[in-house]
This record gives sequence, C-alpha cells and structure tokens, in this order.
Amino acid sequence: MLKIRNVKMEDLPELVAIEHLCFPKEEAATKKAFEKRIQFIPDSFFVAEEDGVLVGLINGPVIETAYITDDLFNDIKVNPASGGHQSILGLAVSPHFQKRGLASKLLNHFEKEASVKKRETVTLTCKENLIRFYENFGYLNKGISNSGHGGVIWYNMIKKLK
Repeated sequence: MLKIRNVKMEDLPELVAIEHLCFPKEEAATKKAFEKRIQFIPDSFFVAEEDGVLVGLINGPVIETAYITDDLFNDIKVNPASGGHQSILGLAVSPHFQKRGLASKLLNHFEKEASVKKRETVTLTCKENLIRFYENFGYLNKGISNSGHGGVIWYNMIKKLK
C-alpha cells in the first residue's frame, strides 16, 4: 500500500539512489543537497513508500519569486509558515515503480500541502518532454527558463493555487 509522508534523515541513502537512477549526474541532487533539504525544508519534502520501501520523492523550498533560480539547488532556507511560491526542485519515481501514477499522487499531495499553507503558486522547471505532463495538471508553460542547471534547456512551469 502506498503511503506519502514527510521525509526523515534516515531516508537519505534511498533518496540519493532514486535520484541517481532518475537523473543524469549533472542534474541529480547531491547527497549534501538532500541533507540540507531534509534539515531545512522537511515540511515541503515528501516521500512515497510502498510496503516500507521508498519508491519516490518530491521536494522544493518556498521562494519569494515566481520562478526557480539556480542558487536554490544549493542554498536552502527554512520555509515561511505561509505565503510565497512553492517550488519543486525534484520529482522522481524509482524506475521499477514508474507508469503507475505515483508521480501524479506525489504532485497532488504536494499541491494540497502548498494550498493549506496559502502558497500563491507551485513553480518548477522541466525539460521539453515533460511539458505536457505538467500541463495536464493545470501548469502553464511560461517559456524557457534562465536556468543553466545540468547544462540543459529547462522550461518554467507555474500553477496558481486557490
């Protein structure tokens, strides 16, 4: 049975393993980056667990601007109690568990939590091949991002919360 919960520091080895299965080295979050995120933003870092095994993750800090900037990948601050823009720095599902709707469940959970905390938007960057996936959830494509993360082209995607 699937359970989505807040991250714990003991999840770190599994998180790093999933991240590196899902992203090229240049784009994957490092162990150190995950440690910082677990320490500073556990309230916006969720994991999906299936029968006690970590199978997915979603995380990101609350930011003041509507779009993600590259400094966020290393410089994380504690989230404000309410308001701001909820960013997504990472959404990943272990390859053996993909194509089962887990990314959708993680995204829906993340958006509900952001709404409860009265965040203005959820904002993320994605590669061109994922634009349609996010548009299906009501995200708007705001064009090419200024991000140089991983040396690839990213697109700004944003969704207003009610």
